[in-house]
Amino acid sequence: MLLDFTEVLLENTGLSAKNSLSLHRQPGPPSESLRGSNTNYPFLPGGMEELTLDQINKKTELEKDVDFENDLLQVPPGLKGGMDFTDKDAKIAKPEVNLMSLLSTFDDIIDLQPEAEEKEEGKGGGEAPKLPRTNSLEDLGIKDAVPSSTPPNKAKDEKQKPKENPEEKKKWAIPVDVTSPCDDFYKRIPNPAFKWPFELDVFQKQAVLRLEAHESVFVAAHTSAGKTVVAEYAIALSQKHMTRTIYTSPIKALSNQKFRDFKNTFGEVGLLTGDVQISPESSCLIMTTEILRSMLYNGSEVIRDLEWVIFDEVHYINDAERGVVWEEVLIMLPDHVSIILLSATVPNALEFSEWIGRIKKRHIYVISTLKRPVPLEHHLYTGNSTKTQKEMFLLVDAAGNFLTKGYYAAVEAKKERTSKHAQSFGTKNTSQNTTASQDRAVWLTLLHFLSQRQQTPVVAFTFSRTRCDENARSLESMDLTTSVEKAEIHSFFQKSLSRLRGGDRQLPQIQLMRGLLKRGIAVHHSGILPILKEVIEMLFSRGLVKVLFATETFAMGVNMPARTVVFDSIRKHDGTGFRNLLPGEYIQMAGRAGRRGLDATGTVIILCKSGVHEMADLHVMMLGKPTLLQSQFRLTYTMILNLLRVEALRVTDMMRRSFSESHRDTQAQEKRISHLKQTLSSLPPLDTEGQLSDLMAYYHTVTELRATIEALQRAILESVNGLKALSVGRVVVVNNKQHLNALGVLLQVSNDSVNRTFTALVICEKGNEEGGGKVNDSAAFHHLYNTSLFIPEGPCSHTVQKLKLQDISAITVKTLKVIPERIIDNYNKRQQPRFKHDPPGQAISTRNAGAPAIGRGQPWRCSDP
Repeated sequence: MLLDFTEVLLENTGLSAKNSLSLHRQPGPPSESLRGSNTNYPFLPGGMEELTLDQINKKTELEKDVDFENDLLQVPPGLKGGMDFTDKDAKIAKPEVNLMSLLSTFDDIIDLQPEAEEKEEGKGGGEAPKLPRTNSLEDLGIKDAVPSSTPPNKAKDEKQKPKENPEEKKKWAIPVDVTSPCDDFYKRIPNPAFKWPFELDVFQKQAVLRLEAHESVFVAAHTSAGKTVVAEYAIALSQKHMTRTIYTSPIKALSNQKFRDFKNTFGEVGLLTGDVQISPESSCLIMTTEILRSMLYNGSEVIRDLEWVIFDEVHYINDAERGVVWEEVLIMLPDHVSIILLSATVPNALEFSEWIGRIKKRHIYVISTLKRPVPLEHHLYTGNSTKTQKEMFLLVDAAGNFLTKGYYAAVEAKKERTSKHAQSFGTKNTSQNTTASQDRAVWLTLLHFLSQRQQTPVVAFTFSRTRCDENARSLESMDLTTSVEKAEIHSFFQKSLSRLRGGDRQLPQIQLMRGLLKRGIAVHHSGILPILKEVIEMLFSRGLVKVLFATETFAMGVNMPARTVVFDSIRKHDGTGFRNLLPGEYIQMAGRAGRRGLDATGTVIILCKSGVHEMADLHVMMLGKPTLLQSQFRLTYTMILNLLRVEALRVTDMMRRSFSESHRDTQAQEKRISHLKQTLSSLPPLDTEGQLSDLMAYYHTVTELRATIEALQRAILESVNGLKALSVGRVVVVNNKQHLNALGVLLQVSNDSVNRTFTALVICEKGNEEGGGKVNDSAAFHHLYNTSLFIPEGPCSHTVQKLKLQDISAITVKTLKVIPERIIDNYNKRQQPRFKHDPPGQAISTRNAGAPAIGRGQPWRCSDP
């Protein structure tokens, strides 16, 4: 027999991974708990507002066409009977309204009445008040019963005032001072989640304090400064809180190394890469950023328990191919997940943190280091034999001073060994093209020299897998290990490869690497078998590998410092062409030199095989500013398809929240606006009396005339005949900030129909090639009345520039026969310091001589629109 029951409202009962973004939805099947499913909804990204009731009830265009009240079908197709939707049945089925039971659900509203009123009403006796019978709650006057806390007039005034959004003025990125010591660290954290056997630096203590407060941090520190400490403490905190941490890295080599390190430290660590899945149930998961993106889009159940996401090597966001993945992940992370960003020193860490803080609506604490823990000394090495093995010249000292004396000493040392013919006709050769025997001589000489000075282990960065292999093979005569070290290498190598089948152990690469490792030499690049790379990394961390030939990927966060770093070359191929190393790339690799606690300074050596590199190139590379963090956001098919299947997430929202759009809302723009306002307010009032009474009317007329001319000019240039006239060899009149009525010859026309650009050879004054002719900045309307062509007063020169449609003010009827490729190649060649003073090529000289002649033959004719 049922004695009593209680009704309980169950919320979110219909929510699931197939229809909701909420964290309160029902969990999916266990088989989808790790990776999720491509039919699941992602969890709501942090910083995005959940849809309101009005937004949910808002009908779409398709729903507006459907009437759910009138002309409904009563009999389903194929059946004789159906439902009857008449009003008569609806009235019969309508139950009586029990007002007392309804009012019991509104106790919280009725309790809002003042206590005094309740007491007065309570004096009347214990009988229940008689309530009028009604068919709607609105008749009860519940809204009127709630007292208004503000007078009606005041409320009306508040509605009329525009509300200021406090989010717009809020500073999300907060820089942390690391100059003052953190004396009360152990008082504020008496029982830390993790302890180290060494004293933490100030920046590490500040980061730990922020993690204890569950704040997000951006740690921009020098290479080998100890950023891993921050990641370790976050992992320890999540284990203490029984939550999860995800560590993301840009490359597999870094993932493998961190898995080994964290496994030894914390035990419960998992690894997820494209081809490996180890302990996915662990509290700390190490994975690449692409896998985390997939888990976010597929609504993985791991996200529910996630407390921290650690992004290592954040400067990898500049990668043109994969940088967009980092932005997607940062945007898609839910609100309950805190973010830890670890990066090398970058100039715009505050700007980047401001963007993250604004889209996630949370503070990001920016912590930076002031200097490297182990300073670097940069050298040039010109030796290639036993006689010249000590030719190592200091170029940048530990204090960061560029020493020109060392550069010129290297040039002289190299010059002494060149032939008389080369001294007379050839300058420094920057191509560094040498034969295999010359390379072998340089490496043997250098490594003997470093071994004598006890400056091993050495990491030799070579930007070619083939060159890495060739350099290692060429050192057959070199043996850098002792007998004890050989035995240790042999036993470790055999034990590591014991899991392989017998035939696999005899692979040529394994046989080659076994022989190299016994002599203390190894190779590390993407062409090496994964198991061999792990063996090499572990032997290098033990100090048993004395010389490691590696590509650039070895420098990407792999915590394996050496005593010396050697650059085989400073030029690399970036997928489009050869270029010098950028300052950020160079420092990332050079930063592997210097072991903290073991070396006073780290040694960086640049090989000068066939010649000494240009001083300007070396100065920019070594002392230049690192590359700014820049957005590589672009719409991909995967992103669009993932967003289109979720109604609440739109592609435009993702675009609006990307780092590339953040400049529109940055405080830098606000500062610029306020500065311009101050400048405008400081100007004296405009005199519009007397002779200047018609100044305002004149200004508005000229402004309107200029807008009309620009619209007409664009219409003409974008027409079929206009684009046909803008062909290679056409002489045009150029008007922009650098040139005023200057003649130019079109050399190239881009194929982009939306933003068409033109490469043109434009005449200018001698010595003003960078700025062009007369600067057209101060006089905004100067070209409206000045129609005379620009003619150089002195010697004529030229420049090659990219022009837009609006830069071309007129198309002349004159065309010249040109060879664009020769002109552009000759101009680019003469931009190099070595060829700066070379005379122009014949193709340019001929066109240069003809251009002023065309200008002097005024009046000049333009094409008829």
